[in-house]
Amino acid sequence: MAQAKAELAALAKRLGTVTAELMLIPGLSGHEDRVRRAIARLLAKLGITARSDRLGNLIATLDGDPKLPSVMLFAHMDQLGFIVRKIEANGLVRVERLGGVPERALASQAVLLCVGEGKDIPGLIANKSHHATMPDEKYKVLPYQEIAIDAGFASAAEVVAAGIDIGTPVVYRPSVTPLGGGRLAGTSIDDRAACAAMIEVAAALGKDKRRPTTHLVFSVLEEFNLQGAVTAARALAPDIAIQLDLILATDTPDMAARGDVRLGGGPAMSLYSFHGRGTLNGTIPHPALVHLFEAAARHERLNLQRSAHVGVLTDSSYVQLLHTGIACIDLGFPCRYSHSSLEMCDLADLAGLTKLLVRGITAIDKSFSLDRDCYT
Repeated sequence: MAQAKAELAALAKRLGTVTAELMLIPGLSGHEDRVRRAIARLLAKLGITARSDRLGNLIATLDGDPKLPSVMLFAHMDQLGFIVRKIEANGLVRVERLGGVPERALASQAVLLCVGEGKDIPGLIANKSHHATMPDEKYKVLPYQEIAIDAGFASAAEVVAAGIDIGTPVVYRPSVTPLGGGRLAGTSIDDRAACAAMIEVAAALGKDKRRPTTHLVFSVLEEFNLQGAVTAARALAPDIAIQLDLILATDTPDMAARGDVRLGGGPAMSLYSFHGRGTLNGTIPHPALVHLFEAAARHERLNLQRSAHVGVLTDSSYVQLLHTGIACIDLGFPCRYSHSSLEMCDLADLAGLTKLLVRGITAIDKSFSLDRDCYT
């Protein structure tokens, strides 16, 4: 028992190191190249060769038993943010939102205008001086169309000379804040934490040949249109697709009525997701995969939390519809404060997710069936 705890603690520490490294790399949706190159380098250190498609997905294939159902394990590299749409004569920058940016969490946030590696420009989202705020403004949330980014420049010419132009990506200023109890806060935990877990899974699977062929896909464009992983799945044609992302933690007063997922309570499995806001899509997992990972959790003595949410949509919603249907499931780690500049996760949950995935994937053997009638 003591040895198992020590191994889990060491795994959590490694995951924290890699997650933090990836969190500090800006990678707005459609502009993930720096993140992709960093992950490719980390995989290369494990002796794993990865390739990129034209869209920017990073794909590594671990060959296994061709008689078993093939698996695509995927997590997205991109993050939400903004795109520069206008540069004012006075040097202030106007932006378009890219992804589900929460407007009420934007005032006075630090941002990074991504000009190029080593050339990025810090800025901040302007917030009207409190002393000049009228009573009817004090509780008003500005729509993103009205916000302005101040990077310290006095004219449009200065902004352009610094390399900022229409189309420049803007993200929350990358940050990592270690917290008590093995918790981590900062930018783009969604979904760099899952990318870190996938790298650990790759390392473990590389040592165990008793597994199906497994494609690791670090995908693009999830925050933009949820279609990046679709391109990879169309090319790879897996039998099974396992999507890794945050699972909404509901252990704070504002979320208590939404479910029963606790930060630090272990990895989680989504049993139902549905967007419900203009997009009639979601994921109800294949029963064979629910059964598989419930058994994996029992074997590893992990508490597997369960989630069901409206307002959530992942890549798997579209991946599942390809070819003659791909068996899909969403697994992940509990996360607080999603899509804000300071998301939070628990490294022990990431370690548990890693162990769950390794056990589940290696448990796919000749007796495993995707026939739904075996489970329902």
